[in-house]
Amino acid sequence: MNPKDIRKWVLQNAVKYGGKASAGSIIGKLIAEDPSVKEKMKDLAKDINSAIKEVNKMKPEAQLKELQKIAPELLIEKKPEEKKRELPDLPNAEKGKVVTRMPPEPSKYSHIGHAMTFLINYLFAKKYDGKCLLRFEDTNPEKSSQEFVDVIKQEIDWLGIKPDEVITMSDDMELFYKEAERLIKAGKAYACFCTIEIMRDLRFKGVTCAHRETGDSADVWKKMLNKDYKAGEVSLRLVGDMNSKNGVMRDPVLFRIDYNKHYKHGEKYAVWPLYDIASVVEEERNGVTHVIRTSEFVLRRELQDYLRKLLAYRLVTTFEYGRFNVRGALTKGREIRQLIESGKMTGWDDPRLVTLKALRRRGILPQTFHQLIFDVGLKKDQANIDWTMIASINRKLLDPKANRYFFVENPVEITVDGASLQEVKLNLHPDNPDRGTRKMVADKRFFLTKKDYDALEDGKLYRLIECLNFIKKDNIFRFDSQDVDAY
Repeated sequence: MNPKDIRKWVLQNAVKYGGKASAGSIIGKLIAEDPSVKEKMKDLAKDINSAIKEVNKMKPEAQLKELQKIAPELLIEKKPEEKKRELPDLPNAEKGKVVTRMPPEPSKYSHIGHAMTFLINYLFAKKYDGKCLLRFEDTNPEKSSQEFVDVIKQEIDWLGIKPDEVITMSDDMELFYKEAERLIKAGKAYACFCTIEIMRDLRFKGVTCAHRETGDSADVWKKMLNKDYKAGEVSLRLVGDMNSKNGVMRDPVLFRIDYNKHYKHGEKYAVWPLYDIASVVEEERNGVTHVIRTSEFVLRRELQDYLRKLLAYRLVTTFEYGRFNVRGALTKGREIRQLIESGKMTGWDDPRLVTLKALRRRGILPQTFHQLIFDVGLKKDQANIDWTMIASINRKLLDPKANRYFFVENPVEITVDGASLQEVKLNLHPDNPDRGTRKMVADKRFFLTKKDYDALEDGKLYRLIECLNFIKKDNIFRFDSQDVDAY
């Protein structure tokens, strides 16, 4: 290889790293330029070390001047062109008119799957210059709490999401009741006194409930609102299709009685809407155009569209994708609570969990979730993510801005005879000298990892990076030199 080609890369490396070139990255540049040099690596190494010795003796100004003369193109760092990464096109989407919603139930800490759903809805809205609503689905008084409303708001903010509006479902109870009365009046909803077990059995068999034809549903509904019945004694059901192959359509429950105290409304309400009717009414009220969610809800689409038709609502576009699952991760709130209560986990931020609280404590950046969406993609099937993928993305994001420190695992102390007291400067970042250095004072005593210590061979030269070179002989460690070129 032409000595001028070697010198230009040595100069470029020296200019880039504060006047001191090192061999490692230069070899890579030369091989990339001419793969055939691999066969002459021994001779090449000598030529590189010779060039490094010469260039490192020069002043930085002289290095820059020579590089400008012989290879000015190397002063312009070329970055590979990155393809613009975008979400897929959203059906029936118009610029400025898309409205999506993030619908958490405030009953537990969010995990990675929730984070992805929040971001996907938010990013789709932003793609089309639309709006994204944060909607708390708090119509289960037994589970919902102010604690989790506050937690979710903090988590949403940490993810970099700025919702255009925050909505609380339970604030619209009177609207839910009004729509229930419309369905009763139209003969499309009825009061049912069946127990859960009987109801489940009839639905499974496709047998119509006798309460459909009693004709007193309006009166029973008023008594339900008046708190004249016990919890579980009566419910309001939809007149669906008991012959449907989709079990969701077989006269599902729309409203139930629950006397648990609500975190926000106390004991004001006792009749609560279930997921399907509450979601449909809210999406109409808030102008949601696109329901973007995981495919586990696919069977509910038929029911929700049917409710929209009965209530003369506009149809919305539903976009479904497979769940994001981290292999081996525990996400069920009930199981996590049991482990915390038993002392087997320290809390919702236990680093073994994939709650946002735990991931944040573990050092995962919010930008990692953004990138994960594009790396995994929105598929119809469940996306099984390995933890190493999350860690790899996070590492790449942290690498440019993380200072470097070290520790010595299983340390073994050695004494290097002939070494003198010196001050060692270590770069806080290998590729960014502007981040500065840290100083350490070294004398004759050093610590090696036991693994490195056990691998030392007699008569071989070793280097303690940025410090000195030593030779081991008959279990004695002797100072050899300080210059990196000697190594």
